[in-house]
Amino acid sequence: MATIHIRQSTSVPPGRFIAALTNFGPGRGKIFAHSHEDSVTVNARGDDWADVTEGSAGGFCERLRYDWSQPNVARLTNTGSNAWSAESDWVYTLTPPTVTAGRTSTWSPCARAEMSRDDSAPDSWP
Repeated sequence: MATIHIRQSTSVPPGRFIAALTNFGPGRGKIFAHSHEDSVTVNARGDDWADVTEGSAGGFCERLRYDWSQPNVARLTNTGSNAWSAESDWVYTLTPPTVTAGRTSTWSPCARAEMSRDDSAPDSWP
């Protein structure tokens, strides 16, 4: 299984980053450019977790269990996807001023659309 590590510095505080990541409502497409707001379904949700099915540009679809129960950490575990293998996940570790995102996965033949924040709309961040 391949592991990808991405390190990014940001001025966004950890709580605000997690709030943006776990905002599944209107405005999500302004934060994550390839996320289609009309293709996001929250299947179940608790205080620090959510089970979400979301589509993105290019017809990719993924069902994820979001877990933000640990301080400054968000884990997104794939429970179904047409682009990634089962059990692959994203782990965001937020240590100001750096956000470290790691993806552990086995790719299927499809490439996944890259998610990126729309820098022209920083006020859209929760």
